[in-house]
Amino acid sequence: MLKFNNLGEVKEFCNSNDIKIVDFKVTDLTGKWHHLSIPAARLSEKMLIDGIGFDGSSYGFMTIEKSDMVFIPDLSTGFIDPFCEHGTLSMIGNIHTLEGGVHRYEGDPRYIAEKAERFMIESGIADQNIIGPEFEFYIFDQIAYECRANHSEITIDTIQAEWNRNDKFNNTGYKVGHKGGYHAALPYDVTHNLRSRICLMLEELGMPIKYHHHEVGGPGQVEIEVEFGQMKDMADKTYLLKYIVKNTAIQEGKSATFMPKPIYGEAGSGMHVHMQLFKDGKPLFYDEKGYSGLSDTALYYIGGLLKHAPALLAITNPSTNSYKRLVPGYEAPVSVCYATSNRSSVIRIPGYANRPESKRFEFRSSDATCNPYLAYSALLMAGLDGIINKIDPVKEGFGPYDVNIYDLSDEEKKKIKGLPKSLEEALEALREDHEFLLRGGVFTKEFINTWIKSKYEKDHKKISIIPHPAEFELYYDL
Repeated sequence: MLKFNNLGEVKEFCNSNDIKIVDFKVTDLTGKWHHLSIPAARLSEKMLIDGIGFDGSSYGFMTIEKSDMVFIPDLSTGFIDPFCEHGTLSMIGNIHTLEGGVHRYEGDPRYIAEKAERFMIESGIADQNIIGPEFEFYIFDQIAYECRANHSEITIDTIQAEWNRNDKFNNTGYKVGHKGGYHAALPYDVTHNLRSRICLMLEELGMPIKYHHHEVGGPGQVEIEVEFGQMKDMADKTYLLKYIVKNTAIQEGKSATFMPKPIYGEAGSGMHVHMQLFKDGKPLFYDEKGYSGLSDTALYYIGGLLKHAPALLAITNPSTNSYKRLVPGYEAPVSVCYATSNRSSVIRIPGYANRPESKRFEFRSSDATCNPYLAYSALLMAGLDGIINKIDPVKEGFGPYDVNIYDLSDEEKKKIKGLPKSLEEALEALREDHEFLLRGGVFTKEFINTWIKSKYEKDHKKISIIPHPAEFELYYDL
């Protein structure tokens, strides 16, 4: 991203690069970008002080009777938007309230991420929280859906899907089988060039890419992994990646979705998050004598993540669709435990990351329907709580389980705690367990209550009362 220090640098850049429009992107509560654009000539010092007004109730932050808010652009987050016809410089906005003057809004997800990093530093535990998300998503050629009182329908299609094997008019014979797409090569991997274009665009915008490939899901599931970075910056770039993916797909007549489970019976899409802590440049998670090369600090961090996992899922997996992915048989974790090289556990320690500076573990439950500022912050706060309270994952019964948990006997499985099976269950867990999020004023009780109410009313309650087509198959003739 382009990092400007003052308005003069922005104006000089606009003049030198034929920038006609300045665009501001601001997150809502759920994690979507909204935007507002102005002619570049209208950008003024006043906007950087007083901000630009907007309706906070439409973003999910405020009620209608007190909805006036402003955002002030962060000049260090600039990038040239590649999808605009006229030269457009985009910047991310920080949300402010107007009560008692213009000041940062405590519930701004981006501010929550700032507060989480600040709490980590002030705690003396670490000065860098380095994370690396893995982005799984599906790319379709066609998608249509409708939910009315008299008609419910979802139609998905992609030319590479096995269900198109008998297409007699548009078929070259190369179809990806059911759950058979992992690292599929050309000519099966029909979105390879699209992904390369996406990755090169992200590289140009300052988001280094580790690699991309086809994922397990046969009907178009793919993955992009990025190089690790500091937490808030990675949250900014998570929005950027989703923005680039969706718009580039649209340009090529396709549609991309980060839904955790868009296709019944196929692999779901997660957003695994790799984590590391550093202090004074030294990695805190490595100890050659520890289990899998992990230090006590790392194990306590894992203990915090696993102890708070049910509550965390209300933030890291905040959609009803999230829990259709977290089921046995699809490489998605369902058990609250940790292990080395084991993709059936919530916490997986990569067996190939053996150097001190690369020693890490990943949280495998999360998915990209989350608000990344909130999800990454909640994960950090849970891990720090584990370090502060020395939560031993072994004593808590979280493992290690270096076996395929799905193959354990029913008696052994009963010893392992399970993840929430629904959004409602996760929200109840968050209602009961959120004190760890309140440390240092990172999250507030008001924000937690707003989040729970919003997710319960707009997600769980809405979906729970809609008849499902499969219910007609089960119950129509009873």
